Amino acid sequence: MPRRTGYTVLAALAAVVILVSTAIFVGLGGDKGDMDTDARTRGSADPASSGSWVGTWSTSAAAAEPRATLRGLSGMSIRNVVRSSVGGSSARIQLSNFYSARPLTITHASLALAAAPSNPTAATGTMRRLTFGNRSWVTIPPGKAATSDPVRLTIPDAADLLVTTYAPQASGSVTYHPHARQTSYMARGDRTEDTAGAAYTEQSPYWRYLTGVDVWSKEAQGSVAVIGDSITDGITSTAGANRRWTDFLAERLRTEPGAPRLGVLNQGISGNRVLSDGTQYPPNNPSGLSRFNRDVLSRTGVKAVVIELGINDILRIPHQTDPNKIVAGLKRMTEQAHARGMRVVGATLTPFYGHRGYTPRLDAVREQINAQIRSGKVFDEVVDFDKALRDPISPLRLRPVYDSGDHLHPSDAGYRAMAQSLNLDHLKGTAAAEL
Repeated sequence: MPRRTGYTVLAALAAVVILVSTAIFVGLGGDKGDMDTDARTRGSADPASSGSWVGTWSTSAAAAEPRATLRGLSGMSIRNVVRSSVGGSSARIQLSNFYSARPLTITHASLALAAAPSNPTAATGTMRRLTFGNRSWVTIPPGKAATSDPVRLTIPDAADLLVTTYAPQASGSVTYHPHARQTSYMARGDRTEDTAGAAYTEQSPYWRYLTGVDVWSKEAQGSVAVIGDSITDGITSTAGANRRWTDFLAERLRTEPGAPRLGVLNQGISGNRVLSDGTQYPPNNPSGLSRFNRDVLSRTGVKAVVIELGINDILRIPHQTDPNKIVAGLKRMTEQAHARGMRVVGATLTPFYGHRGYTPRLDAVREQINAQIRSGKVFDEVVDFDKALRDPISPLRLRPVYDSGDHLHPSDAGYRAMAQSLNLDHLKGTAAAEL
């Protein structure tokens, strides 16, 4: 064979090898649930075996912390305590800087299991330093979020996690979730990888910066995102006890035979409405419509959505008394979820007899919205929270499912009743073809 011909044949063979290799790589790595290309090439902590990323915990950034608008919390280690819904073999976190006009630089971050529930001490051997693009620090621009590199750590189901961040410099307003119903902790100085909790002497009822935790799971099929108001936020549930209705839902999904294996993501914001944002810029308490992409569609592994919104559109000033406008907003969220192949379960609006804002006229608006929801033309499926929280004898006898003095917010027993009323089969499958 002439030399030139031999080179030509070798070049052709090399091209074939490259094409085949590329096809194999795309076939193995093209799924959205797979690990990102950068992580694979870095030789990161991502597992090589089959599985997928799913959301195990999240919260919605609600506003800028009022007393931390200039310097932020510079020079403080913030140890957020959060609870997993499903476990996995590796984890990663999301940090958000949505409510600051200045960049946020986190120079040190860590993840660990808590040694005991609601405790700032890390369980032995579980402390992990977090990196961002293989760096120990990350600068998050205003209005943006950042996801850490994965770390190998066995995350059990229903476990308390410690996510700690340290920012040495002034960062402006602190993005936070005010109604955590969970005690977190702070310490002066960089105590990010302290396994002992002795330095964490300041307690806090907030979650700061942290908005998500994902796990790499071989068992979970995905996550269900629940977008709602104070009822989903669980503001009258027992603090530190994980008794929001979404916590009871997560328990059912873990323990009931035949239940779909799904993580539960609580995207409740107290006072939230379907149609109207808060007053500041960027808007505090963004409406369900304006935050639907951020808090639901972009969350990891979401397969189904539960929408519990509308009561504050009626109750908060200015009152929205046109039920068709609220229903139209709910339908728009359903359509957006359908475009992503997500199934949508919608909740009826709960009773508020006894609430200081109650009037028969406003309650009639609620009833008109519920009639449309029950018709089956708004959501794929319906969970009837209104029915679940009504006393079968009289609307005047709402205890123990309602917290005393405010018939808008359930007690722990009421939250459990809400979770029990959801048909778990409604979380299976994909979006209905048409409503």
